[in-house]
Amino acid sequence: MASTFRIGQIVPSSNTTMETEIPAIFRTREIFLPERFTFHSSRMRMKKVVKEELEAMDRDSDRCAIELSDARVDVLGYACLVAIMSMGKGYHRTSEARLHMRTAENGAPAPVVTSAGALVDGLKVLGAKKISVICPYMKPLTQLVVDYIEHEGIAVKDFVALEIPDNLEVGRHDPNNLLDIYKRVDTTGIDAFVASACVQMPSLPVIDELQKALGLPVVSASVCTSYQMMSRLGLLAASPGAGELLSGRY
Repeated sequence: MASTFRIGQIVPSSNTTMETEIPAIFRTREIFLPERFTFHSSRMRMKKVVKEELEAMDRDSDRCAIELSDARVDVLGYACLVAIMSMGKGYHRTSEARLHMRTAENGAPAPVVTSAGALVDGLKVLGAKKISVICPYMKPLTQLVVDYIEHEGIAVKDFVALEIPDNLEVGRHDPNNLLDIYKRVDTTGIDAFVASACVQMPSLPVIDELQKALGLPVVSASVCTSYQMMSRLGLLAASPGAGELLSGRY
């Protein structure tokens, strides 16, 4: 009988994409591999993507980790990249260790993945030294994201900030628009392209198309988070249609 794994997600209250894209990636994997997955979420309040709301939301993540560990999930994903990055360089390590400790204290220790740490890790797995990126955030928060990535040793050649402050609007952004937006980004000499540095901005339907157009690996926060979750579960990190990182070669 195939193993079934419980995937826990710590989700901003206004996020509508994490619970669609990540399950979609895992469901596609189920078509050709035996493991099965169930998905369980706990929400923390956040409506506008501004530093004050992000900080308040991050404080709420401990409660979410404890709630999800009540369900004995096998891995937890913290689904807000900019919340982690706005707390200071390298903060994903602090967050992952603290939230793991909450699950251990509750008698159900589980590995914790943050979308911020997963994005950096995914780019390093691909061997990317220089990238370009699309962000939905306002320019100051986008600069924070760029600085965070560069602090982790990956150069950012260019970026586009779409400047959408309302998190619900970010979730309504048509992924097909990315097929035009990427043309505004300088991609000369880069090793990989980040189609969405945000787990709320949908991009999964166009990852493969962008990869063909650019001729280089294309990732998103959701793709990288899925990769790291599968890896932490000790599973082959593979899902067709989700780009090079989930090709099964890494």
